[in-house]
Amino acid sequence: MSHPWEPDRLLNVVDVEATCWRGPSPRDQTNEIIEIGLCVVDLVDRRRVARDRILVRPARSRVSAFCTELTGLTQAEVDAGVSFAEACRLLATRHQAGPRVWASWGDYDRLQFQRQCGATQVPYPFGARHVNAKAVFAQAYGLQRKMGMAGALRHVELPLEGRHHSGADDAWNIGALVLHTLAAGAWPGDPGAGAPAGDT
Repeated sequence: MSHPWEPDRLLNVVDVEATCWRGPSPRDQTNEIIEIGLCVVDLVDRRRVARDRILVRPARSRVSAFCTELTGLTQAEVDAGVSFAEACRLLATRHQAGPRVWASWGDYDRLQFQRQCGATQVPYPFGARHVNAKAVFAQAYGLQRKMGMAGALRHVELPLEGRHHSGADDAWNIGALVLHTLAAGAWPGDPGAGAPAGDT
C-alpha cells in the first residue's frame, strides 16, 4: 500500500536488538525487543544530530548466553530497563515517532515492532512512512544482493563505529549509510527526490 510522501528534514533511524537463542527459541519464550537504538539524521544539514538508547525489560523471555555474546546485553541490564509499553511511549513523545519518517536496515525492525505491539496490545508507535534502508542502498549502488549493515559500510569504505549488534551503535552506523546514500543523490528523503524505494 502506498502513502503520500513528503520529505521531512529529520529522519529517525531505528535499530532493535531482541532476545535470541542459538537455534530455535524455547517453547515457553518468544523474541522480545530488549534494546532500541535511535539516530536522528538531519537530511538538510546532512549530519547525524542525536542518538538515543532505550533498554527494554522483557516480559516473556530471558536473555540467553548466546544473546549476551551477540549483543553484549545481560539479563541484569535489561531488567533495569523500561517496559515495552513505556519504550513505545518514549519513541512517540521524545522522538515524534508517529509523524516522523523512520528507517531501518531491512524489514526486521518494523515487523518485530508490529508483532510485539499486536501480541501485547501496545499501540504501534510509528507512522506509515518507513524506508527500508537496505533496499534503498542496494538499489543506489546497483547491488544484485542486499548487504548486511557491516558489509555495506565496507562497500563504501566507512568505518564501523562502536560495537556491531549494539542497537545504539548500529543505528548510528546506519545513519552514516543514510548520509552516504543521500550524498549519492539516491536517498528518498532528500527534498529533491521522489517517492521512497522500499516499503512505505
